Amino acid sequence: MSDLCWCGSGKLYEVCHKPIEEKMQAFQKRGCTVPNREMLKTPAQIAGIRKACEINTAVLDEVAKHIKTGMSTEEIDQLVYKFTVSKKAIPAPLGFCGFPKSVCTSVNDQVCHGIPSKDVILKSGDIVNVDVSTIYGGYYADASRMFEIGRVDKAKKDLVAITKECLNRGVKAARPWGFVGDIGAVISEFAHKHGYSVVKEFGGHGVGVQFHEDPFICHEGRRNTGMLLVPGMIFTIEPMINTGTDKVFVDEENEWTVYTEDGGQSAQWEHTILITDTGAEILTY
Repeated sequence: MSDLCWCGSGKLYEVCHKPIEEKMQAFQKRGCTVPNREMLKTPAQIAGIRKACEINTAVLDEVAKHIKTGMSTEEIDQLVYKFTVSKKAIPAPLGFCGFPKSVCTSVNDQVCHGIPSKDVILKSGDIVNVDVSTIYGGYYADASRMFEIGRVDKAKKDLVAITKECLNRGVKAARPWGFVGDIGAVISEFAHKHGYSVVKEFGGHGVGVQFHEDPFICHEGRRNTGMLLVPGMIFTIEPMINTGTDKVFVDEENEWTVYTEDGGQSAQWEHTILITDTGAEILTY
């Protein structure tokens, strides 16, 4: 008698994950790196992650309603905390590896992991990335948006727009039975075409059951390289694009905030995506 599939779908293994795993084994025999079972989310896990993602999107929508000139990044943090807990969810960054706040707010030349502060006041002309991560029912979601504060010059507007298009192209490249390198290839090609650089030290990552899981998603890459993309994988794509050098450094004082080495501007957009049988489904906005 055939067994039920290990994923808990209630379907027979023969018609559920067996065809997928046999295809993975064929790629593995060709020397490809393939995900393990833990990286293929079960139907129950996907359902839980979807709920976390819905709340995560609602948090970012709430930020979009209120962010403005004269607002401190500490006020953004308080807004994120209060709204998240009102949904019976938890801000994932708070206390993660000692991170002191509920959200990352990275302004202008800050690449990522900016720590909210009452001393950082948003002014007209700033661009700021608000990176929200949410835990709900034990499952994780992660996404970020760029916000233009007041009157922003063309150079910054172009950077924000090109970075968003990098994300869109990366999502389109994330197809079942493709490779992680396909994502980085299309992102880096588009960014370089427009004269920008791509941060390599930080990238996307598996997410859902934990805050950070495998695989690492580098936003520089070569097609047909890296881990095989298989239906059921959930990870973030979050290109960090700079106007100048791709070199970055971490603030020695707070040991978190990442800056561009040359003081150039940086932008980032992020989605959590699910690899399906036909492509990539965006779970967060």
